[in-house]
Amino acid sequence: MEYLKIKGTTDLQGSVEISGAKNAALPLLASSILASNTVKIGNLPDVADINTMVKLLKNLGSEVEVLDCNTIKINTQKLQETKAIYDIVKTMRASILVLGPLLARFGHCEVSLPGGCAIGQRPVDLHLKALEQMGAKIVIKKGYIIAQAKDGLKGATIVFDKVSVTGTENIIMAAALAKGTTTIINAAKEPEIVQLCEVLAKAGLQIEGIGSAKLEIIGRARSLLNFCDFDIIPDRIEAGTYLCVGAITNKKLKITKANASHLRAVLAKFEEMGYKILEDEDCISILPAKKIKGVHIVTQEYPGFPTDMQAQFMALATQASTPSIIDERLFENRFMHVSELNRMGADISLNGSVASIAPGAKLNPADVMATDLRASSALILAALVAKGDTNIHRIYHLDRGYEKIEQKLSQIGVSAKRFNE
Repeated sequence: MEYLKIKGTTDLQGSVEISGAKNAALPLLASSILASNTVKIGNLPDVADINTMVKLLKNLGSEVEVLDCNTIKINTQKLQETKAIYDIVKTMRASILVLGPLLARFGHCEVSLPGGCAIGQRPVDLHLKALEQMGAKIVIKKGYIIAQAKDGLKGATIVFDKVSVTGTENIIMAAALAKGTTTIINAAKEPEIVQLCEVLAKAGLQIEGIGSAKLEIIGRARSLLNFCDFDIIPDRIEAGTYLCVGAITNKKLKITKANASHLRAVLAKFEEMGYKILEDEDCISILPAKKIKGVHIVTQEYPGFPTDMQAQFMALATQASTPSIIDERLFENRFMHVSELNRMGADISLNGSVASIAPGAKLNPADVMATDLRASSALILAALVAKGDTNIHRIYHLDRGYEKIEQKLSQIGVSAKRFNE
């Protein structure tokens, strides 16, 4: 097992190029199951979750040509296997995204119940209930979701009880090959879902309401789509994380190949804390604050403040001059990084879903353990302002979502080195 050694520093300079969005790439890779042709996908992030999804698609019978570490060609025309096995699915919750397109195309599939970060309950019940409304018969047996729709899926009105990103994505893909019109009410509105809809629309699918909470999709009755080549949108969470690198060290930092329109809630919080944000086409710069102010954050579905940035802002809030409060509304178990930050000298107290962060913490280097993907990046941020070497263990979480993180940190002046335990 590997760990990351970070040497505390505040002497940063330069810029960081943002990679493609993992959370956009995963459903888009799954959507290739709906394609009648070879599709070239560019700006894929070279991270573990993407490699896992590609491995899963290969296991199902897809032909994949790797053009470079960020570009592939994929053809699913000869795909016949419809069982997503546990050995692949166990490491990544997003594997559930093959359920909708497999069932819609073949009328049957078996998908292992998924794994991934242990940040709280993310039940697949919403996916299954919606597919049953579209005519599927579903049983769970020996850890597998076994779904059948012998005559194909049928359009239906789906009302999600709560906003679900993967649920919305799965049903969009299922509806693409269903018979009739599917209406999704209370759909998630994330940029990653918008790109999925736009790619499918360019492939010939009729979708109304893209970017809104109500989507109407006219299914193609199992007639496959003709995809155009496309590039993955920038990763807004990686962009926000590197802006936090500049913020916690209180240095100017520039990120490139970013989309500021996807980060409005995050950029607004930086400004509340006293930082200045500059935007120039696909570049965003954060400028030092004269005094770092405390912040009140409530995590919400997009376009609200993303839960995937909560841990990073918690680390940042330890350096503020006044107290901060973070109210985590989306996942009930997403404060596991608190104990690790406190071990480094933070003063963070919890009351249910609310964290109170005391200001002005003098963080110390320590051996800490990553508990999930975003907690990993929070520990890196804390390590930057600790005097000495911090060893971050279990960084396989980090590798699931951040491309070439040591190289990107090194190029802006951070000493970040990987070692074996």
